[in-house]
Amino acid sequence: MLKEEGFPGQRLRVLPWPQVDLALSRPATSHLLVTDAGYFPQARSHGMSRQVGLGQLIVIVCTRGRGWCTIGRTTYDVEPGQALLIPPGAPHEYGADQDDPWTLWFMHVAGADLDELIAAARLDVDATPVRRLRDPFRISELLDDVVRALEHDQTAMSQLAASGAAWHCLALLASERPPDTPRVSSIDLARDHIRRNFAETLSISDLAAVALLSPSHFAALFRRHTGTSPLKYQTQLRMARARELLDTTDAPVSTISEQVGYADPFYFSRQFKLVNGTTPLRYRAKAKG
Repeated sequence: MLKEEGFPGQRLRVLPWPQVDLALSRPATSHLLVTDAGYFPQARSHGMSRQVGLGQLIVIVCTRGRGWCTIGRTTYDVEPGQALLIPPGAPHEYGADQDDPWTLWFMHVAGADLDELIAAARLDVDATPVRRLRDPFRISELLDDVVRALEHDQTAMSQLAASGAAWHCLALLASERPPDTPRVSSIDLARDHIRRNFAETLSISDLAAVALLSPSHFAALFRRHTGTSPLKYQTQLRMARARELLDTTDAPVSTISEQVGYADPFYFSRQFKLVNGTTPLRYRAKAKG
C-alpha cells in the first residue's frame, strides 16, 4: 500500500491555493513560485499515482535508496544522485523501492517562466525525466533552502526567498549535460583542451582531433552542447582573462594582448570592444566593485 506522506523526520510545506493564486499575481513571484516542498527520509511505501498531470513541474532528488517513476508507457529507475523531473500535465506514477526505499527532496514549481526553464532543461516529450547530477549535494542544499524559507512562514518575502532558491536549483538542473551523453564526452575533452590552451592558436581541425570526430560533426556537436562555436568559446575565455588582468594588474594593454593570445594589440582592442562594448583602457578606468 502506497502513502503520500507521513514519514518519521519528514519536512513538508504546502501553500494553500488562495495563497498560490495571490502569489502568482505578484510581480516578484509570478515568474516562479514553489507551491509544495519537502524532505522524506527513508520513505517506505511512499508513492503517488496521478492519471491527470499537475499544473506544476515536479522535481524529486533522490539522495539515498531507490525509487521508480512511470510516465506514459515507460518506467524509469531512480537512484542516489539522480533527479526526477516530471513536466506539467504529464500523467505519472512514482514510488519508493520496496527493499531500499528512497530518501528524497522535492518541490512543485509554477509560474510564467516555467516553460522557458523546462525548454532549457531539454525536458521535451522524448527526453528521459531522470538526470544524473554532477553535484547532488548542491542541488539538495538548494532544496533545503526552499523548504527552510517556507518553514519560516508563508509571507510574501518567504515565498520570494523560496522562489530564488528554486530558480538557482532549476538553473543548475538546466545546465546539466543532455541525458543521452556520457559522463565524459568528446565535447568535454575539447572544452578542457580549449580552457588549458586558450591563448594558443586552435583550429577546428585541431579540436576535432582531440574529440576524435570529423571537423563538421565536431563543430555541430559543440554548438549543440554549448550554444556557441568553438572559436567563440575560446574568445570568451580569452576576454575573461583579459578583464581579470585589466582589473588586477597595471600591465600595458600590449602585454595583456600577448598573454591572452593576440600578437597584434590593435586587433586585440577591436575584439575586446566587440565583446565588452568598450576599449580595454576605458574598461580599466571604469569603477567596479
